Amino acid sequence: MKVVIFGLGYVGCTAAACIASEGHQVVGVDVSEAKVADIQAGVCPIEEPGLGDLIAQARKDGLLSAQQSVGDSLNDADLAIVCVGTPSGSDGAHDMRYIFGVTNDIAKALASGAERKSPLTIAYRSTMRSGTIDKLILPILRAQLGDKTEALAELVYNPEFLRESSAIKDYREPPKIVVGTHDGQANATMDALHSNIDAPVFNVAYPVAEMCKFVDNSWHAVKVGFANEIGRIAAQQNIDPQAVHQIFAADTKLNLSAYYTRPGGPFGGSCLPKDVRALQYISAELGANTPLLDSVMRTNAAHKHFQYEQVSALLPEKATVLIAGLAFKALTDDLRESPNVDLARKLLENGHTVHIYDPAVSADHLVGQNLGYAYTNLPSLRSLLVDADTANTTHYDLAVKTNRTFDQLSLSDAAITIDLDSMR
Repeated sequence: MKVVIFGLGYVGCTAAACIASEGHQVVGVDVSEAKVADIQAGVCPIEEPGLGDLIAQARKDGLLSAQQSVGDSLNDADLAIVCVGTPSGSDGAHDMRYIFGVTNDIAKALASGAERKSPLTIAYRSTMRSGTIDKLILPILRAQLGDKTEALAELVYNPEFLRESSAIKDYREPPKIVVGTHDGQANATMDALHSNIDAPVFNVAYPVAEMCKFVDNSWHAVKVGFANEIGRIAAQQNIDPQAVHQIFAADTKLNLSAYYTRPGGPFGGSCLPKDVRALQYISAELGANTPLLDSVMRTNAAHKHFQYEQVSALLPEKATVLIAGLAFKALTDDLRESPNVDLARKLLENGHTVHIYDPAVSADHLVGQNLGYAYTNLPSLRSLLVDADTANTTHYDLAVKTNRTFDQLSLSDAAITIDLDSMR
């Protein structure tokens, strides 16, 4: 293939070198005279292990060149990859001027270029908020190309997941490949580009692909912040932070895994809330200053209210609601700080009729703190609990799934069902 790469910074240079090393013809485009001169001289304009050798070899093999403007490079190109920067603006949002400029240049080149037998695949790798392809990039192309847009260009969002100092390995052995298209289906050009890479491929709609990079980078930032807050708490008690981390990282079943990272219900139960509060207290006493840890209970409370608002928005006045699953986890009767108890309480306070189906919960068997929490928040608990026959045969304005307890039911008449367990 012939690939034109816009932007010869860290991401663009890595892509250019790695793609050329697979035998593809690569043209790099960058407004920087110095970067273009370096590439033309077979020199890498950035410091990254191994990249200089790949660029030198690609130039020697005649597979890589660079220029300062688009020119006619797109006429016979199969793929254009946009890697220009999206730096922070003064308000924290991305500055999109470079995306706008490059997209406009590409559109002009396509409008004035040679006729194409098939659309040019234009893949954006720059980090952009969800909706950018549809609301910014596509309108720019249509302004230049009009009715010919779909015949001349096929847009893709293909985020990169490179780490500095291991960029070549990360390009060739990525944890995943994400390709966003207008219909969520595969793009043949991107399949060909990635044919030598062994990694799971996710073909998704534009907005999903656009959000992926934000999620990954924010999660990495959260991990670093959390680790350092725990380190400060440990160090100020003369506890070895690295010994604590070694034990933490040894748990790949729960700690370093997909567990607890799926969007769904808030946390509750007897352990997480009390231990988070206790560690917050210890941190405050030590003066460790742990704002990330201090925000955990607040973000959980915010999610409880968010879910109540989701439910409330679907209800008429004085509705009849079924909540399937009262305990914070299915198959248990632990109601302590269960977000489902809070949901039931708020619905009752707002004049709705609530039925609760949870066969693991018996009003007569609750004891200790479990009993106290349940009746402090739901003093009418005994009258709210219903059996499966009642739940299955009663008309509800809304049935709420909080956990897999819902799967035990076969509702005959529920106007709407909302799944809080998966936020759908």
